[in-house]
Amino acid sequence: MPELPEVEALRDFLDDHLVGKEIARVLPLAISVLKTYDPPPTALEGATVTSVARHGKFLDITAGELHLLIHLARAGWLQWKDSFPATPPRPGKGPLALRTVLTGGDGFDLTEMGTTKRLAVHLVRDPAEVPGVARLGPDPLAASFDRDAFATLLGGARRQVKGALRDQSLIAGIGNAYSDEILHVAKMSPFKLTTSLGDDDITHLYNAMRTTLQDAVERSRGLAAGRLKAEKKSSMRVHGRTGQPCPVCGDTVLEVSFSDSSLQYCPTCQTGGKPLADRRMSRLLK
Repeated sequence: MPELPEVEALRDFLDDHLVGKEIARVLPLAISVLKTYDPPPTALEGATVTSVARHGKFLDITAGELHLLIHLARAGWLQWKDSFPATPPRPGKGPLALRTVLTGGDGFDLTEMGTTKRLAVHLVRDPAEVPGVARLGPDPLAASFDRDAFATLLGGARRQVKGALRDQSLIAGIGNAYSDEILHVAKMSPFKLTTSLGDDDITHLYNAMRTTLQDAVERSRGLAAGRLKAEKKSSMRVHGRTGQPCPVCGDTVLEVSFSDSSLQYCPTCQTGGKPLADRRMSRLLK
């Protein structure tokens, strides 16, 4: 799933490729992709793109008085095209979900692999009309989001720290992969409770969050959209590396499986050498 660093890199890429250009047409090709109907996609025809922003994991393309909001979900992606075939694509065929064509002939496709369709596009007059945007917490890389603001958020409820980092209404933009990476840098168990965090723990976790995300953004900056997935995968320390050696201590990276996802961690770095039980058992092995 694209998270804050990849979406920020896409925002930067689209800012260079879209701003100042006119939209010729927007073609929804999967019945599930467009979540709004008023205004219709035809309202973008002839509008000039004025900016590209990011709200958490949402891309926000402003054209005229409208906002095209894109959430790539787990299996969605954006592919830039310098040109398109003369024949329009057939709806419902393959992974193609939406095509945006500029008057110059270039543009981008939104694709989604797999059978579970969660990629979402909204065309609205105000980004706050999209429920997923309206509920977002602060951006973890915002200058105003300091250590004390982070501490206040974590102190609001008793929960596991990994779940807190992934909660978009608490902090915007962090998902499964980067929460694993942040906790590895912080040398903290994903099951540690927020209520058990001392002042030093909070400071350490905050610094790990900022440096992990900032480093990932810098690595992704300037990359073409097609290279971002490979960059993310190659830079992971523990996420997606079950059975491989930890790059810090050399211990074997372990995994906890859930019904629809998994987490990875290093027992030596994060849990005092103790393996975590399968999450379905809801406890740490003693």
